[in-house]
Amino acid sequence: KGDNVRDWLHVDDHARALHRVFAHGTVGETYCIGGNAERTNLEVVDAICTVLDEICPRQSGGSYVDQKTFVADRPGHDLRYAIDTGKIARELGWSPQENFASGLRSTVEWYLANRQWVAHVQSGAYRNWLATHYGSHA
Repeated sequence: KGDNVRDWLHVDDHARALHRVFAHGTVGETYCIGGNAERTNLEVVDAICTVLDEICPRQSGGSYVDQKTFVADRPGHDLRYAIDTGKIARELGWSPQENFASGLRSTVEWYLANRQWVAHVQSGAYRNWLATHYGSHA
């Protein structure tokens, strides 16, 4: 159904939050990092399709959303993951710089600009590289 809810955070915001914690956090404290951008999985898929429709229209016409198919959910799948980012905001002054729409757009643009990397990962070569360099820790 796609109604599971997750909080979305752009990778650059995550890195900035980690840097802020490392530089200014209190040893032993826990800081929850999130994007304050809860969306259902279906909303995320629709948003990705909308971005693709705008920047990389389908040659056959129509919307990418028309290609959606639903699969059975795994048993015991959590309906919602929620993050309270109040502590990191109060104590360390951190909040995400990207909103959901801008972060998603930049992510889609990155993947479109790095299709060779995507193909490499999809081919399985990436798993081989990880196994070679990290062994059983990959």
